[in-house]
Amino acid sequence: MKPVEHYFLNQKEPYQSIMLYVRGVILNTLPEVEERSSYNIPFYYCCKKPMLYLNILKGRDYVDIAFMQGILLEKDFPFLKNDNKRKQVRSIQLKNLEDLDHEKFVDLLHTAANLIK
Repeated sequence: MKPVEHYFLNQKEPYQSIMLYVRGVILNTLPEVEERSSYNIPFYYCCKKPMLYLNILKGRDYVDIAFMQGILLEKDFPFLKNDNKRKQVRSIQLKNLEDLDHEKFVDLLHTAANLIK
């Protein structure tokens, strides 16, 4: 079993379901993306550059879908949040799957990938 798969399977519900769903959307939307484990969390690389990662921050009750160059995306995607006063990273914070707008998320993935290419 890959380290990323192990990470997902060790998560408690509802985080596990959220992360597996988001993972599926990422891999189906951007088949060229490479999934790797970095810093013991799942990272998604486009053109050998880190694009986003999934994480559950300690003491928080949501899945953090964090975009590495999120600062460049927040103008077009105002739902991206700047949590913890991060300089570059912006994220979507999901407490449940119903909070994810699938079409906007797919559009965000394409835009983020085009920034890197």
